[in-house]
Amino acid sequence: MKKVLNVLLALCVVGLAYICVGSIMGTINFDKVRKTREKEIIARLIDIRSAQVEFRNQNGGQYTDNFDELINFVKTGSLPFVKKVGELTDVQLENGWTERKVTSMIDEARKATKPAVAKKIWQELAEAGFVTLAADGTPTLLYSRDTSWVAVLDTLYPKGFNADSLRYVPFGNGAQFEMAVGCDSSNKSGTKIYLFEAKTPYTVYLDGINKTELANIIDDQVKLGRYPGLKVGDVEMGNNNAGNWE
Repeated sequence: MKKVLNVLLALCVVGLAYICVGSIMGTINFDKVRKTREKEIIARLIDIRSAQVEFRNQNGGQYTDNFDELINFVKTGSLPFVKKVGELTDVQLENGWTERKVTSMIDEARKATKPAVAKKIWQELAEAGFVTLAADGTPTLLYSRDTSWVAVLDTLYPKGFNADSLRYVPFGNGAQFEMAVGCDSSNKSGTKIYLFEAKTPYTVYLDGINKTELANIIDDQVKLGRYPGLKVGDVEMGNNNAGNWE
């Protein structure tokens, strides 16, 4: 009888040990999968943020809450690229020269229809050190700001990037990110600050791995007053488009 009890006790110990190990390994495996998936989701959210910032720059400071519009911008839009030659010296700055003034005068000289007018402008620029003049008066620029336009897709993303993927949550089985825009004018100056956010909850990309662990991390975030998932930007309070993982 004593031997039977010892065997049963041993089996109970083994069973409890198995349960404890299983619980620990379940947590470790869940965290491992979570980190792997969130790495890709964070990268996608950063891609969305990059597109939104450039969209805002070309649309009066406003973002879009429409993925079709954002993706079309990425596919067909262009960004200004300024090629810079030369920098303003301290002396030139002290003499009242600005980048706008120099570029405006160069443009004016180029478009002048009267040779005398062009000659006078080039001479002033030469005396200030922005151009050199050949014997025949031909100018060589020592300072210039030339703008060209480059494709958004080629500038922001690596070769072969699929713009259509922006809307989809990695490991989300076809689920799309939630995207919204807002406006904050509560600052002292009353200036409107346009806001955006893109997010996806834990339940979209962690469902089916470990229900207990998923419920625990959701509960933890809710108790802390945080969004239970990954999110970039915020439509209620400006945060400079930061991600909640940063």
